Amino acid sequence: MFTSLSDRLTGTFANLRGKGRLSESDVNKTIRDIRMALIDADVALPVVKEFTSAVRERATGAEVSGALNPAQQVIKIVNEELVGILGGNTRELTLAKRPPTVIMLAGLQGSGKTTFAGKLGARLKEQGHTPILVAADLQRPNAVTQLEVVAERAGVSVFAPERGNIGGHDAGAAGEGTRSFGDPVSVAREGIAHAQSRQHDVVIVDTAGRLAVDADLMQQAADIRTAISPDEVLFVIDAMIGQAAVETAQAFQQGVDFTGVVLSKLDGDARGGAALSVARTTGRPIMFASTGEGVRDLEVFHPDRMASRILDMGDVLTLIEQAERAFDAGQAEEMQRKFLAAEDFTFDDFLQQMAALKKMGSLKSMLKMMPGMGQMAAQLDNLDEREFDRVEAMVRSMTPFERNHPKQINGSRRARIARGSGVQVSEVNQLLERFGEAQKMMKQLARGGGMPGMPGLPGMGGGKKARQPKQVKKKGKSGNPAKRAEQERAAADRAAGKGPAGSAFGAGSGPGAAPDLDPSQLPKGFEKFLGQ
Repeated sequence: MFTSLSDRLTGTFANLRGKGRLSESDVNKTIRDIRMALIDADVALPVVKEFTSAVRERATGAEVSGALNPAQQVIKIVNEELVGILGGNTRELTLAKRPPTVIMLAGLQGSGKTTFAGKLGARLKEQGHTPILVAADLQRPNAVTQLEVVAERAGVSVFAPERGNIGGHDAGAAGEGTRSFGDPVSVAREGIAHAQSRQHDVVIVDTAGRLAVDADLMQQAADIRTAISPDEVLFVIDAMIGQAAVETAQAFQQGVDFTGVVLSKLDGDARGGAALSVARTTGRPIMFASTGEGVRDLEVFHPDRMASRILDMGDVLTLIEQAERAFDAGQAEEMQRKFLAAEDFTFDDFLQQMAALKKMGSLKSMLKMMPGMGQMAAQLDNLDEREFDRVEAMVRSMTPFERNHPKQINGSRRARIARGSGVQVSEVNQLLERFGEAQKMMKQLARGGGMPGMPGLPGMGGGKKARQPKQVKKKGKSGNPAKRAEQERAAADRAAGKGPAGSAFGAGSGPGAAPDLDPSQLPKGFEKFLGQ
């Protein structure tokens, strides 16, 4: 979503690095580049002016002029101002003290309200709640059916007493030409009563939208809000809407007075200016970001983390949270035990890891959360995630014995696996070769050997064993009594801390000086260090 903006800002900051001091022209050029990047990203003009003014004021003050690294200080300022525009602090759902908590969804048609209803229901269910979806969108054709499908995918209940518009005809119409599809206000009110009787602690009301803002839409949404007194009113807006985002958000704020914003389709390739405009112009926080079509493709919106993504600093915290939700604790403990015991990593373990990664979402989106990955956007876009499906097909074509004993997979077994998964034998060979290397790497890591081919880190082994100094073989005592006595005197002198001639360097110029040391060949004036 923010690829274009991120690339522009990253390029701007790259020009600042290496400068020990920023001149006024440097600051002006940076502000101009930032302004053009924001405008190109469809950020509302009033927000652009406010943002660049704040950055300019801070960048020309003592905060930057006195910094040891002015470029890093400017990046820090831009990051902090981005966080402020995006809302400042993370805002969670406000749950009612006495259930059920009522959440009303509003927005234009096609913004993603119905899909978000299912995602929010699934998220709340994972947190231990018992949500129910209420189908109060009776205007859009088959909206009720869509909500039922979404609810089934999310594993939550749905309340839908009216079928609404089923392709332009009302199933319960009294006569020909009747365009009444039921009363959404009554459906919303009855949905809350139904939730109370069935002990659902969260009610999510999906309301109707229009292709554009109009009086009928606002009045219907306002009537529903008055009837059900929701704890939260979430305005769902398409992040790809561009400059119209501000006008649409302000219209809904005046007509419905929403309490939070949901950005949908944040995984698209639009410029993303809506995210930087809505929170500032409406004063309402962005609470959720929808990042895909899957039921679990929903994130709590963290302004600081989103600012880090825009500036290509990554979002490792969100990545960790997704991993914690996707990976089973028991499986993680078993993997840790096998790792510490240096047991072989098997293809069954591989399938478990693949399943967990799929729960986390798109691999491309996960990789983009890593710091610095914005510079590899082209490579990530060319990443073919279907390759993982082919690998999984090969693994599932193996017998249980073969998955746990990959070294026993001979030529005939490889041919059978290739036929079963629809690939070439060479691809099976490559998989087994890579898997064998992965097993070796994990064993080496378990022994503290570090990553192959990588230098060691403090407290860890390196990729190659460090070259040990050669052990000097001790000479035995001579059989000659005179020579043996001389060896014993030399040993006693060394033990006492004396050199051959008592010099501080152990290499004096007296009678006991080393025979290969010729003072006459040393630089002039060096004699004083030898005690001469």
